[in-house]
Amino acid sequence: MTASSLDSHILAIQRPHRHLLWLYVIRAVMTGPGFIIAMPLLFFRYETMQYRFDAEGIHMRWGILFRRQINLTYARIQDIHLTSGVIQRWLGLADIKIQTASGSSDAEMTLEGLMEFEAVRDFLYTRMRGYRDPSSLAHEGPANAAVDEAAQVVALLRDAIDELRATRIAFERHTGRAGLVERRDV
Repeated sequence: MTASSLDSHILAIQRPHRHLLWLYVIRAVMTGPGFIIAMPLLFFRYETMQYRFDAEGIHMRWGILFRRQINLTYARIQDIHLTSGVIQRWLGLADIKIQTASGSSDAEMTLEGLMEFEAVRDFLYTRMRGYRDPSSLAHEGPANAAVDEAAQVVALLRDAIDELRATRIAFERHTGRAGLVERRDV
């Protein structure tokens, strides 16, 4: 799978995988008598959970009575953690915990029920670091990013050489050793 097709696959994710519902059933059964309360809550959470990945960031929402929505831009993401318990690994799931610099030690957003969790994690890492797809740079005309970047590096190196040359001349004038220092023009 190419990078652009993988990105388009991730951008198309809108709902958690159905294995998440099985995980919720197992968790509700493990509560014993609390099953009566836990199962409807977890079922409605699963049914209302929606994700949206776009060019700006990630959007997640869930809830019926108490609607909750979280919007995170890629630039705000500080760290990403994958966690997976025994039952989650058995079902092929993992939680992607996304942290921001909000001052809280807890994750700002937890993406649950994703089968392609490693691909989503890698996608988020590239977006949070400001990566731009080279194919999206093609519409910028003949001055593409690689040529511009190389020109900037050359200009910075020339400036550094000029500064070093000026520093050497000033040092020679100050110490009066102009004739003793070997001169090389770069």
